[in-house]
Amino acid sequence: MLAGAIALAAVAGVSACGDEGSSGGSGGDGGQLELTIGTFTEFGYEKLLAEYERLHSNIKITHHKTGQGGPYHQQLLTKLAATSGLEDVVAIEEGHIPDILDKPQLFNDLADIGPADTKPDRWLDWKYESAVAKDGTWIGYGTDIGPLAMCYRKDLLAAAGLPSDPEAVKPLFESWDSYFAAGDRYVEATGNAWFDSDSQIFNAMQNQLETGYLTEDDELAIESNPDIKENWDQVTAAGRGGQTAKLVAFSPEWNNGFKQGAFATKTCPSWMLGVVQEQAGPANAGKWAVTDAFPGGGGNWGGSFLAVPKQSQHPKEAAELAAWLTAPEQQIKAFQETGNFPSQVEALSSPELLNTTNEYFGDVKTGELFAVQAQKVGQAQYKGPGDGKIQENATSPALQAVEQGKSPEDGWRQAVDAAERIVG
Repeated sequence: MLAGAIALAAVAGVSACGDEGSSGGSGGDGGQLELTIGTFTEFGYEKLLAEYERLHSNIKITHHKTGQGGPYHQQLLTKLAATSGLEDVVAIEEGHIPDILDKPQLFNDLADIGPADTKPDRWLDWKYESAVAKDGTWIGYGTDIGPLAMCYRKDLLAAAGLPSDPEAVKPLFESWDSYFAAGDRYVEATGNAWFDSDSQIFNAMQNQLETGYLTEDDELAIESNPDIKENWDQVTAAGRGGQTAKLVAFSPEWNNGFKQGAFATKTCPSWMLGVVQEQAGPANAGKWAVTDAFPGGGGNWGGSFLAVPKQSQHPKEAAELAAWLTAPEQQIKAFQETGNFPSQVEALSSPELLNTTNEYFGDVKTGELFAVQAQKVGQAQYKGPGDGKIQENATSPALQAVEQGKSPEDGWRQAVDAAERIVG
């Protein structure tokens, strides 16, 4: 779940789901039980929460919504440490879940308090596994996901003498080797950048590894795992060869790059289609395409979870609300509102999702495309405390420094030193 994601094409509505009055408990004025939920950016929950209140006349819900994920998660960690002030249900973004999983004692185990019919097999395996602590505590019900595909400018590839049809381009994006080789051809033909930044590509590669920045013993692996350095060398070599546009993601310059054709390809989680459409604008409709090929097979970027802190005075009712919000029917409705891609297996096979098309990208069946990509994601990579901070405050700044002229080896040392400080 990221700021800037906008709705994909609307699809037909689905029927409401829920057993009226199923949540017990009482409290507050008039016998109503009051629940609070905290989210950030756009989860598409406004209409759903009103629907839940209609289905459960004894429940009143207060929704605390924060505009940006960074401040929201900082407040979440502060309130956890203070053991007060948290909502009954809290949203946690995938980049911040590592800092939560080492605090299972502060959260209810959803396996114990959740509805009996809300089982792990409702979700894709890797989504469920991403929210289970080492001691087995099931901390969060999965909301959305961000399966990866590749977006590209058809006109720019064609002008460089490269294939441009969504089927014909697949060999270009079959592996990272073929992707960077195509980038060399593109740069040689045009003198322009192939992708937006080294860090965007490196992060996608990093998330595909079996072992990430930390081992399951929470030992720093940035030097002990040779695959990380191999990815670094490959990305920085491509960047120094002219493939990077040297744009910081979500900066004004990066936003403008979509309009100006500053780069020809973009790693695209499902929610990125909305970003591309918003930033590239109407003038570039039909020029952007998306294909269900992605180097290395697949990957995920984005998504969140709903958890019930021990601070909640109504944990059972809170878990029922979280389970309902993340059920297949509600995930489809949230997708209709915001484009957030479902993580529940049943939702991924629903006609409402599979028949969704996107006119801006040439009427491609985006629901079907990303449902296929979601199935390509393998076992969840373990992400220990500090994992997200390493990406944000160690590798990404170091890669930007390389783009600005620092040698790849000096940049690598900068990244390693920063990671060591983060992990302590």
